Amino acid sequence: MKARIPQALLALLVLVLPAWNAQAQTLELELTGLSGELRDNARAWLGDLPDSAQSRTNYIFSARENVTKSLQALGYYNATVSLDLDRSANPWRLHIEVDPGEPARLRIVEVKVNGAAAEDGAFVGLLAEQTLQPGDVLNHETYGQFKSRMSSLGLRRGYFDARFARSEVQVEPLGNTADVYLHYESGPRYRFGATRYDQDLLRDSLILALIEAEEGAPYDQALLQRTQANLQRTGYFSTVILRPDRDAMTEEEIPLDLALYPARRHSVDLGIGFSTDTEERLSVTWRTPRLNSRGHSQETRLMYSPVNPSGRFAYFIPLSHPNDDVLQFGARLEDNEFGDLDSNQEEFYVRREINSDDWVYAYGVRHLTESWEAEGIDRERDYMLPGFSLSQRKRAGDPLNPRSAFSQWYRIEGGAEDAGSDIDLVRLAANFGYVGSLADRHRVVMRSEVGMAFLSDGDRPELAPSLNFFAGGSQSIRGYSYQSIGNEITVQDELGEDVTLIVGGDRLFTVSAEYQYQVREQWRAALFVDAGDAFDEGEFDANVGVGFGVHYITPVGAVRLDLANPVTEDDPSWRVHFSIGAEF
Repeated sequence: MKARIPQALLALLVLVLPAWNAQAQTLELELTGLSGELRDNARAWLGDLPDSAQSRTNYIFSARENVTKSLQALGYYNATVSLDLDRSANPWRLHIEVDPGEPARLRIVEVKVNGAAAEDGAFVGLLAEQTLQPGDVLNHETYGQFKSRMSSLGLRRGYFDARFARSEVQVEPLGNTADVYLHYESGPRYRFGATRYDQDLLRDSLILALIEAEEGAPYDQALLQRTQANLQRTGYFSTVILRPDRDAMTEEEIPLDLALYPARRHSVDLGIGFSTDTEERLSVTWRTPRLNSRGHSQETRLMYSPVNPSGRFAYFIPLSHPNDDVLQFGARLEDNEFGDLDSNQEEFYVRREINSDDWVYAYGVRHLTESWEAEGIDRERDYMLPGFSLSQRKRAGDPLNPRSAFSQWYRIEGGAEDAGSDIDLVRLAANFGYVGSLADRHRVVMRSEVGMAFLSDGDRPELAPSLNFFAGGSQSIRGYSYQSIGNEITVQDELGEDVTLIVGGDRLFTVSAEYQYQVREQWRAALFVDAGDAFDEGEFDANVGVGFGVHYITPVGAVRLDLANPVTEDDPSWRVHFSIGAEF
């Protein structure tokens, strides 16, 4: 039997129902008359369906009030809510029928900022964004969110004496109108006081160079966060805590307390990886983040790979800024395979690297001694190469799996016989990378490399493999093996027979375009085309690889398995490329 339950009887049910058997059935709910946001909010206010007789009683008793409040939160103050309970069903069925009526609309909207914040650009921008407009349907959540944004912005900007002189919503249910008053009195904006810290790890000049929350500057929480990030990024400290001392505020200034905990003096990292270009890789990296109070540090890395085993050492000296202006001294030993040439490199360098306005500028000089050999070739040359590089990288989202990204890198270096090199040369190189998301699940990745080496024709054979240009491999033109594309020469072997060798080119141009589709959360399918050549001036011959791949997204970057076909070859065959990490 169905019975319409008036409000008076609901109170009686509260007393009677608990006496029923403890094994009373649960409840089914039917909600009609609402849709969209109104329905979703009503279901949220009603909560989960009951799972016991007692909770069912409470659910039924509070149902009308909860639905009514859910509608009022969205501006509907004249709703009619009817309950119909069928206790003969198993489980019981509760039908809630709702007529929301007409919503209350905003009539007067007064949002004001008084005090120093009235001239603050951040507050001016916030007021321009506010969505409370006359004629709109009243939404208490929108009102509450904007009020909270004003309060949060005030705290972030240093208005610690701020208050709301008036904050209220006046509703006239009979006329379906509402008036909103939000008057923010900011008071003065506090300034940063002195930064107090106690440490003997580093010279004060290094610490002060990292503090962006300068004494006397208007308070801005973003400067605190940047200061903390600056200090943490140096690697000198395991933990950095920077916080304002509001208990010590005086004369509209607030001092800062800085606690610095030193990082371990030494750290050792082990790495393992594999790619079809360099095969298996094992590495060990030893770092000493702080050698002395002047902030000097060092990094030593040994890496084994069947293709290019190497050892590197770098010593860092901070100049005007520990993160953004660093002098580097380094050395490198490396064996590598370039085309058909086996190369051994010894390099020493000094470089100054400056970070400014999202750009990284670097200039310095390197001394390279390189020996290389192949059938009919056995050479060793010295090069003294002053140079300059410029780079920029921007990302949005996960650094290893960005939604969008753009990178650019440029380098120029040269050498002269009169300045310690065996030959005169000028070498230019650049590369570019782009990641873009066209829509949900759709992603595009593009790359390009350009290079040129200028030297006399007579010196062309004296250009070392690492200064030549090569193409091919998982990060270049897929479908071709690692560094297998380059200019070819013919030499004679020990038996006097002609042998063709790939020795690289003095020019490089490659371009890659890849479309990716996200099949599942961590899986992507890819289609790509790569093209280009490493060649000597005037001898460009396009090499094209096309293929498809499957990528699995991990915390260390994408695991990529690509199959590519060198379609411009006379007898093309598929090649597998496997790699782990970011696209560029």
